[in-house]
Amino acid sequence: MTFRYTILYVPDVVRTIGFYERAFGFQRGFVHESGEYGELQTGATTLSFASLTLANSNFEGGVAPGGLHQPPAAFEVAFATDDVAAAFGRATAAGATPTSPPKLKPWGQTVAYVRDLNGSLVELCTRVS
Repeated sequence: MTFRYTILYVPDVVRTIGFYERAFGFQRGFVHESGEYGELQTGATTLSFASLTLANSNFEGGVAPGGLHQPPAAFEVAFATDDVAAAFGRATAAGATPTSPPKLKPWGQTVAYVRDLNGSLVELCTRVS
């Protein structure tokens, strides 16, 4: 078994993909013509987005939408970079909400946090060696 992808359920797939392209430098992989599903090229594991409408049609009860007006959900997506400060600056310039500026952790990793336009928590970090 392999870990293939993570899907974030969002109000607007195309808008969210555009944000991730600007804020984090990823390239669009695939967007379905319906606009209900799309993927970013992020390496071996794909970061995907599906509409809240699609999520709610997939299983009974649907999902709880997130947002910047409430605390982030109990998960994060993390992107490794050699320059966390630059990544943090790029993300916030593109509209990400700064949550925690870059900090050097006791184990030697630099970590920062932002929230995307839908309120999801994004960690920007150096690799742990």
